[in-house]
Amino acid sequence: MFRKINIVAMNILEKIVEQKKREVQRDKPVFTESFLRTSKEFNSQCISLKESLDDKSASGIIAEFKRKSPSKGWINKDAWVVTTVNGYQVAGAAGVSILTDEEFFGGQLEDIVEARSDDLLGIPILRKDFIIDEYQIIESKSWGADVILLIAAILSREEVKKFARKAKDIGLEVLLEIHNEDEIKHICDEIDFVGVNNRDLKTFELDINRSIQLAPKIPSGKILISESGLNSPLDIILLKQHGFRGFLIGERFMREEDPGIACADFIELINLKNEN
Repeated sequence: MFRKINIVAMNILEKIVEQKKREVQRDKPVFTESFLRTSKEFNSQCISLKESLDDKSASGIIAEFKRKSPSKGWINKDAWVVTTVNGYQVAGAAGVSILTDEEFFGGQLEDIVEARSDDLLGIPILRKDFIIDEYQIIESKSWGADVILLIAAILSREEVKKFARKAKDIGLEVLLEIHNEDEIKHICDEIDFVGVNNRDLKTFELDINRSIQLAPKIPSGKILISESGLNSPLDIILLKQHGFRGFLIGERFMREEDPGIACADFIELINLKNEN
């Protein structure tokens, strides 16, 4: 049973990486790096997720815009990114994560452009995707992202360092996602945030104890973000006690008719629990 699940899970990740390679090969000649560098957003200053998470009064919630996933299928097919992201900001989210992978997650880079086109949006945008080439880093800044995600499971230590340095050079902040103790070795000086994904990539099982167990082993000085499987305000309160300052939540909000209201209710419950 578990052997079959492992093969399926890893095949999905491998398929995503292969698709990313094809996309980069397709886009590079059309949207050249020199062209991407001419965009308005490329030459604008990014909004800092660090500063947002440093705010003691902030919720720490990084609310995600995600239409579907390989494991769950469509979550919210008709969601409009502008309405959703603005709802998250009004709710008190510290930042938003926008999944831009099209084939497996139903996203697109244009979602970032649409979200950023609203002048009222004043919180940072994390581009969540599968970055396997430096080209995607330039692309991220050009389309309006403030933070990029690097995934240790699909990159070597040398690639993480090289990609993170490239991102820092053009003003982006960098979140490194890890899943186990071995991947802690990927952490380098150029990384701003370390995200612990509570989903086991081999079995798809979710367990927030993964965050709690890995937290003390992560080098001090890195901002800790817990990702996936955060369904209760009590999860947030517990993780804060273990040093986490950011909490990436997507499906919990996106499966509701109005994700912004769902986010607001969630943050209100956290505040009520903290008061008690």
